[in-house]
Amino acid sequence: MKSHKLFTGVALVGFGIYFLLKVLKITPFESFYSWPTLLIIVGLAFLFQGFLGKDYSSILPGVILTGFGLHFHLVNKLAIWPNDTGTFLLIIALGFILFHQKAGSGLMNGVLFLLLAGFLLFYEDIIDSITFIQVGQETLKFLTPLLFLLIGGYFLLSKRK
Repeated sequence: MKSHKLFTGVALVGFGIYFLLKVLKITPFESFYSWPTLLIIVGLAFLFQGFLGKDYSSILPGVILTGFGLHFHLVNKLAIWPNDTGTFLLIIALGFILFHQKAGSGLMNGVLFLLLAGFLLFYEDIIDSITFIQVGQETLKFLTPLLFLLIGGYFLLSKRK
């Protein structure tokens, strides 16, 4: 069993800095006194545990929590940052790909989430470029959740090796 001292230490130091800056009311950091910052702190603690502590199972939750926290901070600050469901899938895909680099598994999940994220992020462009399909927009919007259900069902019901 791996020691979680690194996770605990980074999380406590992060929370300590967060609360100290909040008590001191340092103006440049006022927009960071919110719950997305807490997600980032916990996510960074997982990433430290995953990479420095060689507990590779901590990489995926670390990337997801850090990524979601960054997303919620950046979505209202950067005009180019996408506010779309595909962004969350892209963050999850990044987590699986980074996990694969260290653990050697999860690449297929990462690629699948990456493809689904790309599909959702560029949905309108993809639909507009498929002019030869004579199906209405509403039908295609109905088919997208079915695609997710079918792929998810396949993974849940397929035989394991």
